Order: sequence, then C-alpha cells, then structure tokens
Amino acid sequence: MRHRIDGRLFGRTANQRKALLKGLVTSLFEHERIETTVAKAKEVRKIAEKIITLGIKGDLHSKRLALSYLSNRAAMAKLFSEIAPRLSGRNGGYLRIVQTRNRVNDSSPMAVLEFVDYEDIRKSKEVKKSKEKKAEKKETEKTT
Repeated sequence: MRHRIDGRLFGRTANQRKALLKGLVTSLFEHERIETTVAKAKEVRKIAEKIITLGIKGDLHSKRLALSYLSNRAAMAKLFSEIAPRLSGRNGGYLRIVQTRNRVNDSSPMAVLEFVDYEDIRKSKEVKKSKEKKAEKKETEKTT
C-alpha cells in the first residue's frame, strides 16, 4: 500500500525524474504553455506554482531559491520581470491543465499546461503583430 507517499515516480531514477521536471518547468516559463502527459502536468504544476509564489515575493532570497531550481537564467529573468507581476494579484492557482487528446503511439492522455491568463496575453500579442504589419504596409506604400 502507498499510504502517505506523495508524488509520481514516472518509472525513472531520482536524478532522471528531477531533470525531467526541471526541464518541463523551465520550458513552461520560457514558452508559457507546454503540452505533456496529464501525470507530468500535475507534477509540474505543483513545482511551478511554488516557484511562481517565490517570483511574486521577489526578494533576493526568493531569487536564489528559484535559481537553485531553474538552471536557465533567461527563464528566471522572465519569471521575475514578466510573469510574477502579471500574477501578483492572485493567491494561487496560477496554472491551468486542459486535457486535450490521447497520444497516438501509446494512448496516454495528453494535456496542455498553461497560465490562467495565457489567452489574454496571446490575443494582445496578435493585436500588436497585426498593428505592426499594417504600419509596415503603410510605410511601403508611402515609399512606392
């Protein structure tokens, strides 16, 4: 019986499991949305929400704790400069898991792990890109 045993092992050794989760968390902060299996998404959500809470605190100790888990400085910088200020008004629940499909080769259930405000951010980026394209078209028309 597995009473009081927390976490999933994923059939890997401890070092492999830590590396897998560290890589997924880093990718999540870089891309703000990842697709993985449901079990991995649930484990990554636990870790990532704790790190986001550190990002919201924003003091030196929190930065050092986050850096001890995130090996990529660019992802850490994005966490503290973009992601944490955006989510500072929330008391948790920063991430959403949306089940999508079953993977073709092994039928494992897949899910998308994303920030709760991902759709708003994506739409605002699309609007900016469309405005930039319109401005470029106007400039090219003026020059011709």
